[in-house]
Amino acid sequence: MPFFSQTEGFAECNRLGSLGKPFLFVISYDKSSIFVSSLDELDSDIYYKLGTYRNFSPKPLTKSYNFTKHIVDFAKYKKSFDSIIWQIEAGNSYLANLTFKTRIDTDLSLYEIFGAARAKYKLYFKGQFICFSPEKFIEIQNDTISTYPMKGTIDANTTNAKDTILNNPKELAEHIMITDLMRNDIGMVANQIRVEDFRYIESIKAGEQELLQVSSKISGKLSSNWRNGIGDLLCKITPAGSVTGTPKKSTVDILSKIEDYERGFYTGVFGIVDNDTLVSSVMIRFIERDNDDLYYKSGGGITLDSDCESEYAEMARKIYLPF
Repeated sequence: MPFFSQTEGFAECNRLGSLGKPFLFVISYDKSSIFVSSLDELDSDIYYKLGTYRNFSPKPLTKSYNFTKHIVDFAKYKKSFDSIIWQIEAGNSYLANLTFKTRIDTDLSLYEIFGAARAKYKLYFKGQFICFSPEKFIEIQNDTISTYPMKGTIDANTTNAKDTILNNPKELAEHIMITDLMRNDIGMVANQIRVEDFRYIESIKAGEQELLQVSSKISGKLSSNWRNGIGDLLCKITPAGSVTGTPKKSTVDILSKIEDYERGFYTGVFGIVDNDTLVSSVMIRFIERDNDDLYYKSGGGITLDSDCESEYAEMARKIYLPF
């Protein structure tokens, strides 16, 4: 099944939503490529896990494997980092999510990584890319839409890790900005917006290490016929604020000039609409095939208070296999 354009893809979401047919959607970061398929017609080489929705059985690894990452050199990272800081100092952005692609070497196939990966949200797409994301994007239940921006990461083995991440001024400022951005985004499609849970901690297995990540929950009320316009809703609130920055439009423009590669489906969103329910995820923790090479895409939020060496280490720390 070919990809839809932005206009065609969101129109197809509206059509399937109006018919009440359960469907899967996969939206690229810039919304130029959209995959939409009813679940009963889904191609046999697409696998997903979104909460209780899944169409595959986990396949634990029973063999040893190699995994090597060729991280961008620090000088190149710093050049991009400094460009972001200049834009922030000029008032063109307050927070920008700077990302890079890292070539990796492994003797595992994408399907083997996908099958064994421990993550709340997973997608295997036709041997082209996989993601094993810890981050929910939006969910809809009982005509209530909720989003869960995730900002702030720390090694769980750090002394007093929870207090350290929650009391870090840079991390607090970053999280406040993203929470405010997502509150405004949800306000474009819903009413009665409220922050239900601000800065709660989740534990994530990151290969041999454990990470703590900070999230918040923001909710609003939708009209009862939201399924009829679900494509329009998704168009308005994508790309996800947690992987762009704020203000969203100007920051996306800045990132397009500073990042030296195309994100593609990395930091896009995927999800399932099933009658009165929608569950979706931001496509982070992402590996993509490019001819015979594999690339792992990762990054982090940059603010005026960011330390270049710390941000570089966080970008590298997010390159892992979650077994």
